[in-house]
Amino acid sequence: MKQAEATRRHIYSLYWKISHLREQYESREITTFLQRADEAGIENCPRNITSIHVIDCIGNNEPINNTAIAEKMELSKASITKISTKLLEDGFIKRIRLNNNRKEIYYRLSLKGQKLFILHEKLHKQEEERFYRFLERYTEDEVLFIQRYYEDMAEEWERKLTAEVGFEV
Repeated sequence: MKQAEATRRHIYSLYWKISHLREQYESREITTFLQRADEAGIENCPRNITSIHVIDCIGNNEPINNTAIAEKMELSKASITKISTKLLEDGFIKRIRLNNNRKEIYYRLSLKGQKLFILHEKLHKQEEERFYRFLERYTEDEVLFIQRYYEDMAEEWERKLTAEVGFEV
C-alpha cells in the first residue's frame, strides 16, 4: 500500500474515532449540564444541546423571532418552530408581540429560561476557553488550515443532511 493511501486510511480511522469520542463527550456534557440545572432548581431542562443553544440565542438577542433564530443558528425555520414550541410548553421562553408589529411573534426568556441561559453561558465560556487553549499548540498557518477543514466539513455535513437518504447497495 502506498504511503498516501495508508495516510488516507489512517485519517478515515481517526475521523470515526473522533466521531465516537465526540458522541461520548456530548453525552457526558449534557448529563453534567442536566445535573447542574437540577442543582439550580431548573425543572424539565431540554435534553439536547440544540434546544439549549436556542435558549442561548434568544437570551443574547431578545426579542427575536423564529426567522432570525434560524438565520443566526443556521438551522431550518421548521426545526426552530418545533424547538420553540417545546420550550414554550416547558416554560423556558415567552411569546410576545411588539407594539409596532402585532402580527409577528417574538420570543423572550422567562425567568426559568434566564436561569438556564446564565448556567449555559458559564459552562459555554469554560468550554470556549478550553478550545482556544487547545488551538494554541498550532501555528497561525495550521490554524488557518484547521479553519478551512472545519468549513469544508460543515459544508459536507450540510450536503449530507439535505441529500436524499439512502445507501447504495
